[in-house]
Amino acid sequence: MKDYYATLGVSREATPDEIKKAYRKLALQYHPDKNPGNKEAEEKFKAINEAYSVLSDPDKRANYDRYGTEAPQTGGFPGGFGDVFDLFEQVFGFRSPGGPGRAPRGEDLEATVELLLSDVLHGAEKELSYQRLVNCEACAGQGGKREPCRSCHGRGVVEQVQRTIFGNVMTQAPCAACRGRGYTVSETCPACKGQGRVRREEHIKVQMPAGIDENQLLRVSGMGNLGPGGPGDLFVRPRLAPHPHLEREGPHLVYRLKLGLAQAALGTKVEVPGLEGPIPLDVPPGTGHGEVFEMEGKGLPYAGRRHRGNLQVVTEIAVPRNLSDRARQLLREFAQETGEEVAPEGFWDKLKRVFKG
Repeated sequence: MKDYYATLGVSREATPDEIKKAYRKLALQYHPDKNPGNKEAEEKFKAINEAYSVLSDPDKRANYDRYGTEAPQTGGFPGGFGDVFDLFEQVFGFRSPGGPGRAPRGEDLEATVELLLSDVLHGAEKELSYQRLVNCEACAGQGGKREPCRSCHGRGVVEQVQRTIFGNVMTQAPCAACRGRGYTVSETCPACKGQGRVRREEHIKVQMPAGIDENQLLRVSGMGNLGPGGPGDLFVRPRLAPHPHLEREGPHLVYRLKLGLAQAALGTKVEVPGLEGPIPLDVPPGTGHGEVFEMEGKGLPYAGRRHRGNLQVVTEIAVPRNLSDRARQLLREFAQETGEEVAPEGFWDKLKRVFKG
């Protein structure tokens, strides 16, 4: 476990002011601007910022004191900061020139691929068509005829002198005239209307692994929209097509077996539809409604594993509605034999006539 108190050189009973004072002293001592090219100082600076990001937050400090770790993070630098320079800026009030911003990547995209249960069983290569933004070929992604920006002389940044605790520090800021691009567009490209990007139809093949779930997203790196800092990613979402007989529940399959009264009471032999062909099933006498028969290993693969789920056969007792006179008489004899009370013959016909008037 990392000892954040030792990293800042304070006791576990240190007050917030004492923690902040220790951080300021160490951050100034090991800041990369004061130790250019010193990797050891750079790592020390990161450790100091990590310790302060936890101990300066009451909730995270309480968790750290109790469990030895701060609250779970969703990404980025501990404490919710994008990097160590974000935290440094919060404490000292200015942004270090050592942490310049990066050009943004293009947008991520999402597409859907329809899968059959057999595709989930074995895995499948699927062809996918979608649209994304790419560089305009007419202007080579420039948006038109470019000229170097006169304000920044094509550099995209302008220099400013800022007074800090280190003394006068030369900082760079994006050029307002060209919005940091280093150029201006004198003639707009008619193909992309000055955007530098156009929409293009893409056709790619994606390998869908066996056992993939509808809640999973398959990432295809670099196949999103193109941006100044490179392309985004494409995320492929599988969508399961309905099966005529089977339902999916994770790695398991469910088949609802309809049985007649005689089949359930006397037992029967049936064939259950499976993904690899019919499967014989012996239904024992006296089977009730909602009973489940498990067929091990006849389901779908667990994601990333060879082991397969089960095929669950759920019984549903079908009650006949249109009976012949002979079948109705046999059922009455059956009810009399088993002591079941049923409506007298013709009761429902008489009741219908009463309501009809």
